[in-house]
Amino acid sequence: MKPILPLLLMPTAAFAHPGHPGHAAPFAEGWMHPLGGMDHVLAMVAVGLWAATAPDRRGLWALPLCFVAAMLAGGALGAAGLPLPAVEPMILASSVILGLAVALALRPSLGFALPVVAVFGLMHGHAHGAEGPASGLAAYAAGFVLATAALHLAGIGLGRLGAGRLLGAATAAAGVALAVLP
Repeated sequence: MKPILPLLLMPTAAFAHPGHPGHAAPFAEGWMHPLGGMDHVLAMVAVGLWAATAPDRRGLWALPLCFVAAMLAGGALGAAGLPLPAVEPMILASSVILGLAVALALRPSLGFALPVVAVFGLMHGHAHGAEGPASGLAAYAAGFVLATAALHLAGIGLGRLGAGRLLGAATAAAGVALAVLP
């Protein structure tokens, strides 16, 4: 649990998407977006944790890749100004639901897990895209994709160390806290 402790202590607000600090380079801004909100960090690590426990070895890579692909689609929708309903509540729900899936050691088929992960990826991507820069969108997208992949890999690594259920419970609890605390 010690490797995630600094992440849990980072200050953040649940609905913190407006006001991300601007960076000189779109890539850096994209890289920081997922890392700058605990709601994103929790969900993306949870995807990796869940992937590490997938009953089918394909799930180890399919879940993170599905999230990233859906996130890119959502990013394109957000950048184009196309609205999606309930983006912020779904982002918060992703931390709770994915955390609970890991904590409860749920191991559904990929046919069930992939659509769940895709919906959450779409919502996270929409938030990224809607707040992206007017220019340099490709570099911005590359930044948030690589940061997301790094968070997924961290989750996979922690899950492989056997910390999945405990971290899943902590993720779900932190997601609830983000949803109810000011």
